[in-house]
Amino acid sequence: MKMEERDYRMLAMLIYLISFFTAFIGPLLIWLLKKDDSDFIDHHGREYFNFLISITVYFIISGILVLLVIGIFLLIALSIAAFIFTIIAAVKAYDGEYYRFPFIFRIL
Repeated sequence: MKMEERDYRMLAMLIYLISFFTAFIGPLLIWLLKKDDSDFIDHHGREYFNFLISITVYFIISGILVLLVIGIFLLIALSIAAFIFTIIAAVKAYDGEYYRFPFIFRIL
């Protein structure tokens, strides 16, 4: 059975939404299983994992900066930004747009 564009958009959105429950495994499974079927899912999978790598690095740096007190504020700001950017990416994926997160390392 051939998947429609709507199904690919739903799976791309699910990459982001499932990340709230399983930050790594859920999005990885969707991406690995469907990346060869759709460039759209491949784009959003790569984008999500670049975001995950970047946000992890930012959290580690902020964790170290907790010793200088500013890290506490950075951790709060990063948490809010990660939540908001993930929701924006999910909506953009559902709308069929190729969203790119700001301020991330493009490794994959």
